[in-house]
Amino acid sequence: MASAKKKQQAMAKKKLAARKKAALKKKLELKKKLELKKKLELKKKLELKKKLELKKKLELKKKLELKKKLEVKKKLALLKDLKKRKEQEKRKAISERKRLQREKQKLAQRLAKERVKLKAQQLAERLALRAAKEKERQDLKNARAAEKAAKLQAREAARLAEIEANRKPVAPPKPPIIKGVMQDGITPTKEFNIEFLISQREQLIAERRNLLGQADQLESEANAIVENSEMGDVQFDDEGGEGDTMVVERERDLTLSAAARQTVEEIDAALARLETGDYGYSSRSGLPIPRERLKAIPWTTELVKERAGGIGSY
Repeated sequence: MASAKKKQQAMAKKKLAARKKAALKKKLELKKKLELKKKLELKKKLELKKKLELKKKLELKKKLELKKKLEVKKKLALLKDLKKRKEQEKRKAISERKRLQREKQKLAQRLAKERVKLKAQQLAERLALRAAKEKERQDLKNARAAEKAAKLQAREAARLAEIEANRKPVAPPKPPIIKGVMQDGITPTKEFNIEFLISQREQLIAERRNLLGQADQLESEANAIVENSEMGDVQFDDEGGEGDTMVVERERDLTLSAAARQTVEEIDAALARLETGDYGYSSRSGLPIPRERLKAIPWTTELVKERAGGIGSY
């Protein structure tokens, strides 16, 4: 019994020791777990602290980067503003140069216009002076020509007056002219057929052309005499010498030119009579003029006897 109790006590001691050992083991395990948990918590705290510090560093870095960006942005804005100001100043300078250039061009144009205007005024004054001299020369020429024409008209009037004084008071009636149908601008008559009148017209036109050429040449020679005399300071009113010779030559040329133009007027009247059918008949008696006389003087309007002796002589 005692050994059994001892065995039971020993067994109980062993069980108690086992339970103590298990409890101690559990306690150690729990302690390890607590320590491990503390370590994990500490590790987590450290990691969280590191994350916070890293986050702070990142935020600080972002702030610094943002600050740098803002500074860069400010610098860029300043540079942009400075560039803009420089461009504005450059445009302003270019605009000012253009304005000065335009003003310079306007001034140059105004000066050029003034020079042109001055030259035009000077040219106008020279032309006016030349025109005045030419007008004075032409007036002198016209006055002398008019004086000469007046003398010619006076002589012609005196001649006509003398002829009129020698005419008989009553002239016989003119016989009627028997006219045909107009052909090619010519009206034939009983005494003068179309072929004869056509040849007369051709002769009149040729003579008219020659006389106009002579008149123009004579007037040109007369004007040349005046110009040469002015260039050589020769006066027309000098007594004797070269001045008188030039006056005589000029007056002769003008007289011949006036006579040629007077004949041209008579030819024009004859051409008109060819159209009306009055050509070849005496303006005094109405009698036909001989063809020989018409061929010799195609613009004549009188018979030979009428021109020499008046209306009564045919």
